[in-house]
Amino acid sequence: MKKIKSLLLSAAVVASAVSMSACTKTKKTTSDGIEYTYIKEGKEDPKNGEYVLYNLIVATENDSTFISTYDQMQPGYMLYNDSAVATNGMDEIFLGLRKGDSISFEAPAVKVFGEFNIPPFIQENSKVKIQIGVFDVLDEEGVQAYFTALQDAQMKKQAEKSAEQLEIDVKLIEDYIAQNNLKANRTESGLFYVIENEGTGSQIEAGQVAAVDYAGYLLDGTLFDTSNEKIAQDNGIYNEQRGGYEPIDVQVGMGRVIPGWDEGLALLKNGSKAKFLIPSTLAYGDRQSGPIIKPNSVLIFDVEVKDVK
Repeated sequence: MKKIKSLLLSAAVVASAVSMSACTKTKKTTSDGIEYTYIKEGKEDPKNGEYVLYNLIVATENDSTFISTYDQMQPGYMLYNDSAVATNGMDEIFLGLRKGDSISFEAPAVKVFGEFNIPPFIQENSKVKIQIGVFDVLDEEGVQAYFTALQDAQMKKQAEKSAEQLEIDVKLIEDYIAQNNLKANRTESGLFYVIENEGTGSQIEAGQVAAVDYAGYLLDGTLFDTSNEKIAQDNGIYNEQRGGYEPIDVQVGMGRVIPGWDEGLALLKNGSKAKFLIPSTLAYGDRQSGPIIKPNSVLIFDVEVKDVK
């Protein structure tokens, strides 16, 4: 019995030692005093000319993240050069990265960004928290294939998201048309338009310059911009600093304006008056534009073509 107890005790000691060893994380310190911890250590060193792909999260000392490759949906990458010389601690950390590494550390902002690149919302001696995770090491052909596949996947996801948003916007526009008794036409892309005055001559062609008087509204009737001084004054958005209210010149079909305008103006002639009801997918999408136009906003424009060149 005594021998069995002894064996059990030995086994427990060994197990405890193994467990403590597994929990022990390697710590290193750079020449300028940045102490970093390996949450996980990789084994594969990059070769000269290979690309190190990594995810990066940078946060303030209050855990407010301001850089994240996850949010950007694109990893960071570094071309490894075995003859590169580290000039600071951050260089030492990045030049020592291996596939599978997961590193965490805190350091003063001045050591992380350098004296002249510190973000304006951070003091130079404030702590910055950083996490780096290396998920692959690839040659040039491999990294090109990786980013091509990543771009394709993002484009597919964006297309699916846009299709879903278009359905939402079309329903909103159709409700607006019904409520306001409009007789509108729709294009294949989802642009709705009402031609109030036909105009004369031929339809505007791509590359031609149209002088356009306009007023832009949100669905709730809020005016966000206009080239007409009286409309601006009547709606309380007149701006003396604007430098004058007059029709704007648009080179149609050249991507100089939102897609809904490019498509809509190509349906008009000199002298045409029209209303464009533009889904967000043909306007600013999921981006904010100025203080009034929120992401995924449907826009309504009253336009008049004053001249075509």
